[in-house]
Amino acid sequence: MYIFAAIMKYTISFLALLVIQITLGQSNLLDKHFSKVDSTYREDQFYIGLGINILIEKPRNMNQSGFSGGFNFGYIRDMPINKRRNISIGVGLGLTLDTYSQNLFIGEQENGGTIFEILTNDIEYTTNRFSTYIVEMPIQFRWRTSSIGDKSSFWRIYSGFNLGYIYYFRSRFEQSQNEINQTDVDELNRTRLSFYFAFGKSKINFFFKYSLNPLFDGKLNNSNEPVRINEIKAGLVFYIL
Repeated sequence: MYIFAAIMKYTISFLALLVIQITLGQSNLLDKHFSKVDSTYREDQFYIGLGINILIEKPRNMNQSGFSGGFNFGYIRDMPINKRRNISIGVGLGLTLDTYSQNLFIGEQENGGTIFEILTNDIEYTTNRFSTYIVEMPIQFRWRTSSIGDKSSFWRIYSGFNLGYIYYFRSRFEQSQNEINQTDVDELNRTRLSFYFAFGKSKINFFFKYSLNPLFDGKLNNSNEPVRINEIKAGLVFYIL
């Protein structure tokens, strides 16, 4: 802890000296005003995101159908690390709901094992999708162009990782006079780790999210082909102070 504190101390000191050099041409009066106005400024934010989900690294003949989307919301605590307070570390907590419409049937065998089977064109059904409900902790390195008196309309780039856990999973298959729901899948990787990148201006921003570990660790029935699957999500995120 002492080593970490020392590193942070010297890092912040270096950044502060860099800011002083850049702003050397400014008047002392403006510098004093800057300190008074921005000494407690931080970008604590509630966020709401809407995105489209794309599955990659799928088994052969597995395809998405219909709309696959996601919704997430939460809160991020902003911790500036430089004098201007436009560079910071953000740590938060949120919830994410994702749905995936596709042709991978997930069921249960009589002995309790999981069924992974690709639905062929000769099988008629109305719905086949699975949903994940995730509690997540975003950890971000944040850069923005905010300045004195400008605390909303500015450019930002936020990048980092999301650590999550699937606390509820549901696969749903429907056809005429038949419905199958599966919520307990041993092959499901409930711990989620993803790369996150967002950029934009003011409250509306674009984001990109890529999962770093597969969703499942299984195999198709009657085949040695693995069922792993990774996710990509892209969409809009709204930041609210």
